[in-house]
Amino acid sequence: MTGVPPRRSIIERSLSVTQRRWAFTLLAATATCSALVSAPVRAQTHRLDDGLARTPPMGWNTWNKFACNVSERLIRETADAIVSSGMRDAGYRYVVIDDCWQVYRDTSGTIVADPQRFPGGMKALADYIHSKGLLFGIYTDAGTATCQGRPGTHDHEEQDARTYAAWGVDYVKEDWCNARGLTAPAQYKKFHDALVATGRPIVLSICEWGSNRPWDWAAGTGHLWRTTDDISDNWASMLYNFDLSAIHQDVAGPGGWNDPDMLEVGNGGMTDGEYRAHLALWAIAAAPLIAGNDVRTMTAATRDILTNREVLAVDQDSLGAQGWLAEQSAPGLQVWTKPLKDGARAVALLNRTAAEAEMSVDWKAIDLPPGRATVRDLWAQADRGAFAGGYSARVASHAVVMFTVTPVRSH
Repeated sequence: MTGVPPRRSIIERSLSVTQRRWAFTLLAATATCSALVSAPVRAQTHRLDDGLARTPPMGWNTWNKFACNVSERLIRETADAIVSSGMRDAGYRYVVIDDCWQVYRDTSGTIVADPQRFPGGMKALADYIHSKGLLFGIYTDAGTATCQGRPGTHDHEEQDARTYAAWGVDYVKEDWCNARGLTAPAQYKKFHDALVATGRPIVLSICEWGSNRPWDWAAGTGHLWRTTDDISDNWASMLYNFDLSAIHQDVAGPGGWNDPDMLEVGNGGMTDGEYRAHLALWAIAAAPLIAGNDVRTMTAATRDILTNREVLAVDQDSLGAQGWLAEQSAPGLQVWTKPLKDGARAVALLNRTAAEAEMSVDWKAIDLPPGRATVRDLWAQADRGAFAGGYSARVASHAVVMFTVTPVRSH
């Protein structure tokens, strides 16, 4: 990400990437098969059932665009822009301050916000965000220090949880830097328990980059868990994170979600077509939608991408199923599908290649009967008609055509 310092050390990052080379290779091999299981059996996973994150959390975070350049003014102005742009009404509710808001602990051990950047204090800032019909999120780290060297939560879990609850925090993102010698399941469970003990409903975002196999244990501890390394604002990074997270679709559902990292939509490293694909794939994946752009100055095109209600509805569908790869007709031409609560299917025809292509989907591949079904194009927001057996469309390079397929009921 241009202008954004690396969140973790080279050693930490290289370990994280190396640990997932095998997973990426496995997915690539699977994707080349001509016959794929269209409706995999979903595992019985124990997810949190506390009323929070029943659909993937939606909001905004400072890191991708602003890194350490955070301030009270930025957060207030962004909250205002989230409302005025229509993002709040489209479902984006959490306003999350990432790393660098904290400076030290006082003599009692209480975490202290930077008094220069946040002169009004965090409680007043939370009150302002709440007055806008939004929710307040903050960042910490499970280790002794954050990724940017600020105080971590280790050995202060209960104290920090009480502080955040008193401020009115609704969401905490907990990172994994400077955690050498610690055990991720135990550390995150300790902080989860501390948050629960406050009595305030707080979403816990586990951010250990997939380096400790969170898909095996995080579902009973956090409401979302990173399955990937940090995203960058380019096509290859976006697809890489999407592919890695797709491997673990069986563990996601209401109360707990695989997190392929925050959105880069509007940050300038991809085309608008690539950004539409970015949001569409995150929606098919039932991923948290945490925007990371400058909402105050975004273009109309960026706003329209982020606030497309029909695409967002796929992500927020109450069935809570994460989508999967249904077909690959040729290298780089893929059909992804996600079942919806009303019995319809969301479909993304993904063209990863450098050339426009004709693509199609067979109803059998998305677990629908071969009869007639109506097609609704979600980006065009237009009905395409009723089709028997399947549907075809031209898909531009580095783009998706996304639609819902609804079987026609006979009377």
